[in-house]
Amino acid sequence: MKAAAAAGGAPSILLAELRRHQTSPAVGVDKVKTLDDLGGPSFLTTLNWLFIKGYFKKTQQLQIEHRNIYGPIWKSKYGPLVVVNVASADLIEQVLRQEGKYPVRSQMPHWRGYRELRSKSHGPLTEMGAKWQRIRSILNPRMLKPVHVSSYTNTLNDVVTDFIERISWLRATGDQGITVNDLTGELYKFAFEGICSVLFEARMGCMNEVVPEETQKFIFSVGEMFRLSPIVVLFPKVFWPYLPAWKQFVATWDHLFSVAEDLVKKKMEEIQQDVDTNKEVEGAYLTHLLLSDQMTVTEILGSMTELLLAGVDTTSNTISWALYLLAKEPEIQTKLYREVIDVCPGDKVPTSSDISQMPYLKAVIRETLRLYPVVPSNARVTVENDIIVGGYVFQKQTLFHLCHYAVSHDESIFPDPHTFLPQRWLRGLDDKIKQHPFGSVPFGFGVRACLGRRVAELEMYLLLSRLLKSYEVRPDPAGTEVKPITRTLLCPAEPINVLGQDTEPHLASGGRLAPVFGSGAATSV
Repeated sequence: MKAAAAAGGAPSILLAELRRHQTSPAVGVDKVKTLDDLGGPSFLTTLNWLFIKGYFKKTQQLQIEHRNIYGPIWKSKYGPLVVVNVASADLIEQVLRQEGKYPVRSQMPHWRGYRELRSKSHGPLTEMGAKWQRIRSILNPRMLKPVHVSSYTNTLNDVVTDFIERISWLRATGDQGITVNDLTGELYKFAFEGICSVLFEARMGCMNEVVPEETQKFIFSVGEMFRLSPIVVLFPKVFWPYLPAWKQFVATWDHLFSVAEDLVKKKMEEIQQDVDTNKEVEGAYLTHLLLSDQMTVTEILGSMTELLLAGVDTTSNTISWALYLLAKEPEIQTKLYREVIDVCPGDKVPTSSDISQMPYLKAVIRETLRLYPVVPSNARVTVENDIIVGGYVFQKQTLFHLCHYAVSHDESIFPDPHTFLPQRWLRGLDDKIKQHPFGSVPFGFGVRACLGRRVAELEMYLLLSRLLKSYEVRPDPAGTEVKPITRTLLCPAEPINVLGQDTEPHLASGGRLAPVFGSGAATSV
Protein backbone atom coordinates (compact mmCIF):
# COMPACT_ATOMS: atom_id res chain seq x y z
CA MET A 1 0.00 0.00 0.00
CA LYS A 2 1.53 3.30 -1.07
CA ALA A 3 1.51 5.90 1.68
CA ALA A 4 1.60 8.74 -0.83
CA ALA A 5 -1.69 7.62 -2.29
CA ALA A 6 -3.18 7.30 1.16
CA ALA A 7 -2.38 10.92 1.84
CA GLY A 8 -4.73 12.10 -0.87
CA GLY A 9 -7.56 9.61 -0.44
CA ALA A 10 -7.37 7.96 2.93
CA PRO A 11 -11.09 7.15 3.29
CA SER A 12 -11.34 5.34 -0.08
CA ILE A 13 -8.13 3.40 0.49
CA LEU A 14 -9.25 2.40 3.95
CA LEU A 15 -12.54 1.20 2.51
CA ALA A 16 -10.70 -0.92 -0.04
CA GLU A 17 -8.48 -2.35 2.68
CA LEU A 18 -11.45 -3.18 4.86
CA ARG A 19 -13.22 -4.92 1.98
CA ARG A 20 -10.08 -6.90 1.15
CA HIS A 21 -9.92 -8.17 4.72
CA GLN A 22 -13.68 -8.48 5.20
CA THR A 23 -14.38 -11.13 7.79
CA SER A 24 -16.56 -14.18 7.20
CA PRO A 25 -17.40 -17.36 9.08
CA ALA A 26 -15.06 -19.30 6.81
CA VAL A 27 -11.95 -20.65 8.45
CA GLY A 28 -8.67 -19.15 7.24
CA VAL A 29 -10.03 -15.76 6.19
CA ASP A 30 -7.86 -13.07 7.69
CA LYS A 31 -9.17 -10.00 9.49
CA VAL A 32 -8.20 -6.36 9.51
CA LYS A 33 -5.19 -5.72 11.74
CA THR A 34 -5.63 -2.88 14.21
CA LEU A 35 -3.97 -1.41 17.28
CA ASP A 36 -5.23 -4.34 19.33
CA ASP A 37 -3.14 -6.72 17.22
CA LEU A 38 0.13 -4.90 17.87
CA GLY A 39 2.59 -6.37 20.33
CA GLY A 40 4.67 -4.40 22.78
CA PRO A 41 5.61 -3.97 26.44
CA SER A 42 3.08 -3.41 29.20
CA PHE A 43 3.18 -0.24 31.26
CA LEU A 44 4.92 -2.09 34.09
CA THR A 45 7.48 -3.49 31.66
CA THR A 46 8.11 0.01 30.32
CA LEU A 47 8.62 1.32 33.86
CA ASN A 48 11.07 -1.52 34.46
CA TRP A 49 13.06 -0.53 31.36
CA LEU A 50 13.04 3.14 32.31
CA PHE A 51 13.74 3.07 36.04
CA ILE A 52 15.16 -0.37 36.91
CA LYS A 53 17.27 -1.02 33.83
CA GLY A 54 18.21 2.66 33.70
CA TYR A 55 16.92 3.78 30.30
CA PHE A 56 15.05 6.89 31.50
CA LYS A 57 18.01 9.08 30.51
CA LYS A 58 18.88 7.07 27.41
CA THR A 59 15.51 6.56 25.76
CA GLN A 60 17.23 6.98 22.40
CA GLN A 61 18.93 3.64 23.00
CA LEU A 62 15.66 2.14 24.24
CA GLN A 63 14.26 2.74 20.74
CA ILE A 64 16.89 0.35 19.36
CA GLU A 65 16.40 -2.22 22.12
CA HIS A 66 12.63 -2.35 21.61
CA ARG A 67 12.92 -2.45 17.83
CA ASN A 68 15.19 -5.49 18.19
CA ILE A 69 12.58 -7.16 20.43
CA TYR A 70 9.26 -6.16 18.85
CA GLY A 71 10.14 -5.28 15.27
CA PRO A 72 9.70 -1.99 13.39
CA ILE A 73 6.26 -1.18 14.85
CA TRP A 74 4.91 -1.83 18.35
CA LYS A 75 2.63 -0.26 20.93
CA SER A 76 3.43 0.83 24.44
CA LYS A 77 1.82 2.68 27.32
CA TYR A 78 3.48 5.73 28.83
CA GLY A 79 1.44 6.92 31.78
CA PRO A 80 -2.03 7.74 30.42
CA LEU A 81 -0.81 7.65 26.81
CA VAL A 82 -1.09 4.70 24.42
CA VAL A 83 1.63 5.09 21.82
CA VAL A 84 2.34 3.40 18.48
CA ASN A 85 6.12 3.30 18.07
CA VAL A 86 7.49 3.37 14.53
CA ALA A 87 11.18 2.53 13.96
CA SER A 88 11.44 2.08 10.20
CA ALA A 89 12.12 4.72 7.57
CA ASP A 90 9.39 3.28 5.33
CA LEU A 91 6.82 3.32 8.13
CA ILE A 92 7.79 6.81 9.29
CA GLU A 93 7.27 7.96 5.71
CA GLN A 94 3.83 6.34 5.67
CA VAL A 95 2.83 8.19 8.85
CA LEU A 96 4.14 11.58 7.74
CA ARG A 97 2.65 11.42 4.27
CA GLN A 98 -0.77 10.88 5.83
CA GLU A 99 -0.51 13.60 8.48
CA GLY A 100 -3.29 15.73 6.97
CA LYS A 101 -3.80 19.44 6.43
CA TYR A 102 -3.17 20.45 10.03
CA PRO A 103 -0.48 18.11 11.40
CA VAL A 104 -0.35 17.67 15.17
CA ARG A 105 3.05 16.81 16.60
CA SER A 106 1.48 15.57 19.82
CA GLN A 107 -1.15 16.82 22.21
CA MET A 108 1.61 18.04 24.59
CA PRO A 109 -0.83 18.03 27.53
CA HIS A 110 1.75 19.29 30.04
CA TRP A 111 2.91 22.24 27.89
CA ARG A 112 -0.67 23.12 26.97
CA GLY A 113 -1.73 22.59 30.59
CA TYR A 114 0.65 25.29 31.75
CA ARG A 115 -0.72 27.75 29.20
CA GLU A 116 -4.28 27.01 30.31
CA LEU A 117 -3.28 27.46 33.96
CA ARG A 118 -1.64 30.83 33.32
CA SER A 119 -3.90 31.98 30.44
CA LYS A 120 -0.93 32.14 28.05
CA SER A 121 -1.24 32.08 24.29
CA HIS A 122 -0.12 29.00 22.35
CA GLY A 123 2.77 29.27 19.93
CA PRO A 124 3.92 27.24 16.90
CA LEU A 125 4.89 24.25 19.06
CA THR A 126 1.67 23.92 21.06
CA GLU A 127 -1.07 25.38 18.86
CA MET A 128 -3.15 23.07 16.64
CA GLY A 129 -5.53 23.13 13.69
CA ALA A 130 -6.40 26.25 11.72
CA LYS A 131 -5.08 28.46 14.53
CA TRP A 132 -1.67 26.80 14.20
CA GLN A 133 -1.68 27.30 10.42
CA ARG A 134 -2.45 31.00 10.87
CA ILE A 135 0.46 31.44 13.29
CA ARG A 136 2.88 29.58 11.05
CA SER A 137 1.83 31.59 8.00
CA ILE A 138 2.77 34.77 9.86
CA LEU A 139 6.01 33.47 11.40
CA ASN A 140 7.32 31.54 8.39
CA PRO A 141 8.50 34.17 5.88
CA ARG A 142 11.24 35.81 7.96
CA MET A 143 12.37 32.47 9.35
CA LEU A 144 12.38 30.36 6.19
CA LYS A 145 12.77 32.57 3.11
CA PRO A 146 16.48 32.57 2.12
CA VAL A 147 16.54 36.32 1.45
CA HIS A 148 15.43 37.04 5.02
CA VAL A 149 17.61 34.35 6.60
CA SER A 150 20.73 35.66 4.86
CA SER A 151 19.98 39.12 6.26
CA TYR A 152 20.80 37.78 9.74
CA THR A 153 24.39 36.95 8.73
CA ASN A 154 26.04 40.09 10.12
CA THR A 155 24.05 39.85 13.35
CA LEU A 156 25.12 36.25 13.90
CA ASN A 157 28.72 36.91 12.87
CA ASP A 158 28.92 39.63 15.53
CA VAL A 159 27.94 37.03 18.13
CA VAL A 160 30.47 34.54 16.71
CA THR A 161 33.21 37.17 16.99
CA ASP A 162 32.30 37.80 20.62
CA PHE A 163 32.21 34.06 21.32
CA ILE A 164 35.73 33.54 19.97
CA GLU A 165 36.92 36.48 22.08
CA ARG A 166 35.22 34.95 25.12
CA ILE A 167 36.99 31.63 24.51
CA SER A 168 40.32 33.50 24.33
CA TRP A 169 39.51 35.29 27.59
CA LEU A 170 38.55 32.04 29.33
CA ARG A 171 41.82 30.44 28.23
CA ALA A 172 43.84 33.42 29.39
CA THR A 173 42.19 33.78 32.80
CA GLY A 174 41.43 30.17 33.69
CA ASP A 175 43.46 28.02 36.06
CA GLN A 176 43.61 25.10 33.63
CA GLY A 177 46.21 26.54 31.28
CA ILE A 178 44.81 26.37 27.76
CA THR A 179 41.83 24.31 28.88
CA VAL A 180 38.34 25.79 28.84
CA ASN A 181 35.95 23.56 30.74
CA ASP A 182 32.42 22.66 29.64
CA LEU A 183 32.40 23.48 25.94
CA THR A 184 28.69 22.64 25.71
CA GLY A 185 27.87 25.14 28.45
CA GLU A 186 29.75 27.89 26.63
CA LEU A 187 28.06 26.99 23.35
CA TYR A 188 24.71 27.11 25.12
CA LYS A 189 25.43 30.73 26.07
CA PHE A 190 26.43 31.42 22.47
CA ALA A 191 23.25 29.87 21.08
CA PHE A 192 21.06 31.82 23.50
CA GLU A 193 22.82 35.05 22.57
CA GLY A 194 22.51 34.27 18.88
CA ILE A 195 18.81 33.43 18.85
CA CYS A 196 17.97 36.46 21.01
CA SER A 197 19.89 38.71 18.64
CA VAL A 198 17.76 37.42 15.75
CA LEU A 199 14.34 37.05 17.39
CA PHE A 200 14.36 39.93 19.87
CA GLU A 201 17.01 42.08 18.15
CA ALA A 202 18.72 42.30 21.54
CA ARG A 203 21.96 41.17 23.14
CA MET A 204 21.72 39.34 26.46
CA GLY A 205 25.29 39.63 27.75
CA CYS A 206 26.14 35.93 27.42
CA MET A 207 29.47 36.78 25.78
CA ASN A 208 30.49 39.17 28.57
CA GLU A 209 33.25 38.22 30.97
CA VAL A 210 30.57 38.05 33.68
CA VAL A 211 27.27 36.66 32.39
CA PRO A 212 24.21 38.40 33.92
CA GLU A 213 22.51 36.39 36.66
CA GLU A 214 19.11 36.69 34.97
CA THR A 215 20.53 35.21 31.77
CA GLN A 216 22.08 32.32 33.68
CA LYS A 217 18.73 31.68 35.35
CA PHE A 218 16.96 31.59 31.99
CA ILE A 219 19.43 29.04 30.62
CA PHE A 220 18.96 26.91 33.74
CA SER A 221 15.17 27.14 33.40
CA VAL A 222 15.27 25.86 29.82
CA GLY A 223 17.22 22.80 30.94
CA GLU A 224 14.90 22.19 33.88
CA MET A 225 11.80 22.45 31.70
CA PHE A 226 13.09 19.79 29.32
CA ARG A 227 14.22 17.60 32.23
CA LEU A 228 10.84 17.78 33.98
CA SER A 229 8.68 17.30 30.87
CA PRO A 230 8.94 13.48 30.63
CA ILE A 231 8.32 13.16 34.37
CA VAL A 232 5.15 15.26 34.43
CA VAL A 233 3.62 13.59 31.38
CA LEU A 234 3.88 10.19 33.09
CA PHE A 235 0.95 11.16 35.32
CA PRO A 236 -2.70 11.91 34.49
CA LYS A 237 -3.56 15.60 34.61
CA VAL A 238 -5.66 15.18 37.74
CA PHE A 239 -2.50 14.38 39.75
CA TRP A 240 -0.40 17.32 38.53
CA PRO A 241 -1.32 19.81 41.29
CA TYR A 242 0.04 17.35 43.88
CA LEU A 243 3.36 16.68 42.12
CA PRO A 244 6.52 18.54 43.17
CA ALA A 245 7.70 18.10 39.57
CA TRP A 246 4.62 19.95 38.28
CA LYS A 247 5.21 22.86 40.64
CA GLN A 248 8.82 23.10 39.44
CA PHE A 249 7.64 22.76 35.84
CA VAL A 250 5.23 25.68 36.27
CA ALA A 251 7.92 27.78 37.94
CA THR A 252 10.36 27.25 35.06
CA TRP A 253 7.72 28.21 32.49
CA ASP A 254 6.83 31.27 34.56
CA HIS A 255 10.42 32.43 34.32
CA LEU A 256 10.72 31.68 30.60
CA PHE A 257 7.61 33.70 29.80
CA SER A 258 8.73 36.49 32.14
CA VAL A 259 12.03 36.93 30.30
CA ALA A 260 10.33 36.88 26.90
CA GLU A 261 7.73 39.37 28.12
CA ASP A 262 10.43 41.78 29.31
CA LEU A 263 12.16 41.60 25.92
CA VAL A 264 8.92 42.22 24.02
CA LYS A 265 8.02 45.17 26.25
CA LYS A 266 11.49 46.65 25.79
CA LYS A 267 11.18 46.45 22.02
CA MET A 268 7.72 48.03 22.12
CA GLU A 269 9.11 50.92 24.17
CA GLU A 270 11.95 51.40 21.67
CA ILE A 271 9.50 51.48 18.77
CA GLN A 272 7.26 53.96 20.56
CA GLN A 273 10.23 56.19 21.34
CA ASP A 274 11.23 56.23 17.66
CA VAL A 275 7.67 57.07 16.65
CA ASP A 276 7.44 59.86 19.23
CA THR A 277 10.67 61.44 17.96
CA ASN A 278 9.74 61.01 14.29
CA LYS A 279 12.57 58.56 13.70
CA GLU A 280 12.35 55.80 11.13
CA VAL A 281 11.50 52.54 12.87
CA GLU A 282 14.16 49.97 12.05
CA GLY A 283 14.37 46.33 13.05
CA ALA A 284 14.04 42.77 11.89
CA TYR A 285 11.99 39.89 13.30
CA LEU A 286 10.25 41.15 16.44
CA THR A 287 9.89 44.67 15.06
CA HIS A 288 8.24 43.27 11.94
CA LEU A 289 5.77 41.22 14.00
CA LEU A 290 4.85 44.16 16.22
CA LEU A 291 4.37 46.55 13.31
CA SER A 292 2.55 44.14 11.00
CA ASP A 293 -0.46 44.03 13.33
CA GLN A 294 -1.17 40.43 12.27
CA MET A 295 -0.85 39.04 15.80
CA THR A 296 -1.81 40.34 19.21
CA VAL A 297 0.96 41.07 21.70
CA THR A 298 -0.18 38.03 23.71
CA GLU A 299 0.13 35.83 20.62
CA ILE A 300 3.55 37.27 19.82
CA LEU A 301 4.70 36.55 23.37
CA GLY A 302 3.53 32.92 23.18
CA SER A 303 5.23 32.38 19.84
CA MET A 304 8.49 34.13 20.71
CA THR A 305 8.85 32.15 23.94
CA GLU A 306 8.50 28.84 22.08
CA LEU A 307 10.84 29.94 19.27
CA LEU A 308 13.43 30.93 21.85
CA LEU A 309 13.30 27.46 23.41
CA ALA A 310 13.64 25.73 20.06
CA GLY A 311 16.59 27.86 19.01
CA VAL A 312 19.08 27.11 21.76
CA ASP A 313 19.68 23.36 22.05
CA THR A 314 20.00 22.65 18.32
CA THR A 315 23.02 24.90 17.84
CA SER A 316 24.77 24.27 21.15
CA ASN A 317 24.47 20.48 21.16
CA THR A 318 25.18 19.99 17.46
CA ILE A 319 28.36 22.10 17.47
CA SER A 320 29.49 20.36 20.67
CA TRP A 321 29.13 16.97 19.01
CA ALA A 322 30.69 18.20 15.75
CA LEU A 323 33.84 19.37 17.54
CA TYR A 324 33.87 16.17 19.57
CA LEU A 325 33.77 14.08 16.39
CA LEU A 326 36.26 16.22 14.47
CA ALA A 327 38.71 15.88 17.36
CA LYS A 328 38.82 12.12 16.73
CA GLU A 329 39.01 12.37 12.94
CA PRO A 330 41.96 14.62 11.95
CA GLU A 331 41.67 13.74 8.25
CA ILE A 332 38.05 14.87 8.16
CA GLN A 333 38.95 17.98 10.11
CA THR A 334 41.79 18.84 7.73
CA LYS A 335 39.56 18.40 4.71
CA LEU A 336 36.96 20.71 6.24
CA TYR A 337 39.60 23.26 7.26
CA ARG A 338 40.98 23.38 3.72
CA GLU A 339 37.51 23.90 2.27
CA VAL A 340 36.91 26.80 4.65
CA ILE A 341 40.22 28.59 3.98
CA ASP A 342 39.91 28.01 0.23
CA VAL A 343 36.61 29.90 0.25
CA CYS A 344 37.55 32.39 3.00
CA PRO A 345 41.34 32.82 3.08
CA GLY A 346 43.16 34.89 5.68
CA ASP A 347 40.97 37.14 7.79
CA LYS A 348 37.92 36.92 5.52
CA VAL A 349 34.79 36.33 7.60
CA PRO A 350 32.40 33.79 6.02
CA THR A 351 29.03 35.05 4.81
CA SER A 352 25.88 33.20 3.80
CA SER A 353 27.01 33.29 0.16
CA ASP A 354 30.39 31.81 1.16
CA ILE A 355 28.63 29.00 3.01
CA SER A 356 26.89 27.99 -0.22
CA GLN A 357 30.35 27.10 -1.55
CA MET A 358 31.16 24.79 1.38
CA PRO A 359 29.41 21.45 0.73
CA TYR A 360 31.71 19.54 3.07
CA LEU A 361 30.86 21.89 5.94
CA LYS A 362 27.19 21.17 5.38
CA ALA A 363 27.92 17.43 5.18
CA VAL A 364 29.76 17.53 8.53
CA ILE A 365 26.77 19.18 10.21
CA ARG A 366 24.32 16.79 8.59
CA GLU A 367 26.32 13.73 9.61
CA THR A 368 26.61 15.08 13.15
CA LEU A 369 22.83 15.44 13.27
CA ARG A 370 22.44 11.87 11.99
CA LEU A 371 24.60 10.49 14.78
CA TYR A 372 23.28 12.84 17.46
CA PRO A 373 19.86 14.16 16.43
CA VAL A 374 18.87 16.93 18.84
CA VAL A 375 15.31 15.63 18.69
CA PRO A 376 15.85 11.84 18.91
CA SER A 377 12.16 11.14 18.39
CA ASN A 378 9.13 13.00 17.19
CA ALA A 379 5.40 12.40 17.28
CA ARG A 380 2.28 12.73 15.20
CA VAL A 381 -1.38 12.49 16.10
CA THR A 382 -3.68 11.61 13.21
CA VAL A 383 -6.62 13.96 13.69
CA GLU A 384 -8.43 13.97 10.33
CA ASN A 385 -8.73 10.38 9.07
CA ASP A 386 -8.06 6.79 9.97
CA ILE A 387 -4.79 5.73 8.33
CA ILE A 388 -2.95 2.56 7.34
CA VAL A 389 0.65 2.04 8.48
CA GLY A 390 2.52 -1.20 7.94
CA GLY A 391 -0.71 -3.02 7.08
CA TYR A 392 -2.43 -1.93 10.29
CA VAL A 393 -5.51 0.30 10.32
CA PHE A 394 -5.30 3.01 12.97
CA GLN A 395 -8.20 5.20 14.00
CA LYS A 396 -7.81 8.96 14.01
CA GLN A 397 -6.44 10.41 17.26
CA THR A 398 -3.81 7.66 17.36
CA LEU A 399 -0.50 8.91 18.78
CA PHE A 400 2.56 7.80 16.78
CA HIS A 401 6.06 7.93 18.26
CA LEU A 402 8.59 8.30 15.43
CA CYS A 403 11.88 6.71 16.48
CA HIS A 404 14.31 8.84 14.47
CA TYR A 405 17.39 7.87 16.48
CA ALA A 406 16.87 4.16 15.82
CA VAL A 407 16.32 4.80 12.11
CA SER A 408 19.35 7.08 11.71
CA HIS A 409 21.46 4.26 13.20
CA ASP A 410 19.90 1.57 11.00
CA GLU A 411 22.64 -0.35 9.17
CA SER A 412 20.33 -1.18 6.27
CA ILE A 413 20.06 2.55 5.53
CA PHE A 414 23.44 3.82 6.71
CA PRO A 415 26.23 1.23 6.36
CA ASP A 416 28.65 1.40 9.29
CA PRO A 417 26.04 3.51 11.11
CA HIS A 418 28.11 4.40 14.18
CA THR A 419 31.00 5.84 12.17
CA PHE A 420 31.34 9.55 11.43
CA LEU A 421 31.30 9.74 7.61
CA PRO A 422 30.33 13.18 6.26
CA GLN A 423 30.93 11.98 2.71
CA ARG A 424 27.60 10.13 2.93
CA TRP A 425 25.92 13.45 2.17
CA LEU A 426 28.04 14.64 -0.76
CA ARG A 427 26.37 14.66 -4.14
CA GLY A 428 27.50 12.21 -6.76
CA LEU A 429 28.32 9.37 -4.38
CA ASP A 430 26.54 6.02 -4.71
CA ASP A 431 25.72 5.98 -0.99
CA LYS A 432 23.81 9.22 -1.40
CA ILE A 433 21.51 7.58 -3.96
CA LYS A 434 20.82 4.59 -1.75
CA GLN A 435 19.83 6.57 1.33
CA HIS A 436 16.20 6.70 2.30
CA PRO A 437 14.75 10.25 2.31
CA PHE A 438 13.31 9.58 5.78
CA GLY A 439 16.44 7.92 7.15
CA SER A 440 17.57 11.12 8.85
CA VAL A 441 15.15 14.02 9.23
CA PRO A 442 16.56 16.03 12.16
CA PHE A 443 14.36 19.05 11.44
CA GLY A 444 11.15 17.17 10.78
CA PHE A 445 9.07 16.96 7.62
CA GLY A 446 6.35 18.86 5.84
CA VAL A 447 4.47 21.95 6.94
CA ARG A 448 5.14 21.17 10.61
CA ALA A 449 8.92 20.92 10.11
CA CYS A 450 11.19 23.03 12.31
CA LEU A 451 10.39 26.71 11.84
CA GLY A 452 13.91 27.85 12.74
CA ARG A 453 15.81 25.29 10.66
CA ARG A 454 17.46 27.72 8.25
CA VAL A 455 18.47 30.20 10.93
CA ALA A 456 19.91 27.37 13.06
CA GLU A 457 21.83 25.96 10.10
CA LEU A 458 23.26 29.37 9.19
CA GLU A 459 24.29 29.92 12.81
CA MET A 460 26.03 26.53 12.95
CA TYR A 461 27.79 26.98 9.60
CA LEU A 462 29.11 30.43 10.53
CA LEU A 463 30.30 29.30 13.96
CA LEU A 464 31.98 26.03 12.96
CA SER A 465 33.73 27.53 9.94
CA ARG A 466 35.18 30.37 12.00
CA LEU A 467 36.18 28.12 14.88
CA LEU A 468 38.18 25.97 12.48
CA LYS A 469 39.84 29.06 11.02
CA SER A 470 41.05 29.91 14.52
CA TYR A 471 41.63 26.55 16.17
CA GLU A 472 42.69 23.02 15.53
CA VAL A 473 40.59 20.38 17.22
CA ARG A 474 42.37 17.59 19.09
CA PRO A 475 41.27 14.92 21.59
CA ASP A 476 41.59 15.59 25.28
CA PRO A 477 44.63 13.63 26.50
CA ALA A 478 42.46 12.33 29.33
CA GLY A 479 40.48 10.41 26.72
CA THR A 480 37.15 10.94 28.45
CA GLU A 481 34.32 9.25 26.55
CA VAL A 482 31.19 11.38 26.28
CA LYS A 483 27.90 9.62 25.62
CA PRO A 484 24.48 11.11 24.86
CA ILE A 485 21.58 11.26 27.26
CA THR A 486 17.97 12.25 26.72
CA ARG A 487 16.30 15.08 28.62
CA THR A 488 13.50 15.31 26.06
CA LEU A 489 16.30 16.43 23.71
CA LEU A 490 19.58 14.61 23.11
CA CYS A 491 22.60 16.19 24.78
CA PRO A 492 26.06 15.21 26.08
CA ALA A 493 25.98 13.29 29.35
CA GLU A 494 29.23 14.87 30.57
CA PRO A 495 30.96 18.20 29.96
CA ILE A 496 33.14 18.42 26.86
CA ASN A 497 36.27 20.33 27.80
CA VAL A 498 38.29 22.70 25.62
CA LEU A 499 42.01 23.11 24.98
CA GLY A 500 42.79 26.39 23.23
CA GLN A 501 45.68 27.77 21.21
CA ASP A 502 45.45 30.28 18.37
CA THR A 503 46.46 29.13 14.90
CA GLU A 504 46.45 32.61 13.37
CA PRO A 505 50.27 32.96 13.17
CA HIS A 506 50.37 29.85 11.00
CA LEU A 507 47.50 30.67 8.65
CA ALA A 508 49.71 32.47 6.15
CA SER A 509 51.91 29.41 5.68
CA GLY A 510 49.01 26.99 5.80
CA GLY A 511 50.25 25.34 8.97
CA ARG A 512 48.19 24.48 12.03
CA LEU A 513 48.98 24.18 15.68
CA ALA A 514 48.35 21.29 18.02
CA PRO A 515 45.75 20.83 20.72
CA VAL A 516 42.79 23.07 20.93
CA PHE A 517 39.43 21.51 21.70
CA GLY A 518 39.49 18.45 23.91
CA SER A 519 37.05 15.58 23.91
CA GLY A 520 37.08 11.86 24.44
CA ALA A 521 36.64 8.83 22.26
CA ALA A 522 33.80 9.39 19.81
CA THR A 523 30.81 7.14 20.19
CA SER A 524 27.20 7.54 19.18
CA VAL A 525 25.55 4.95 21.36
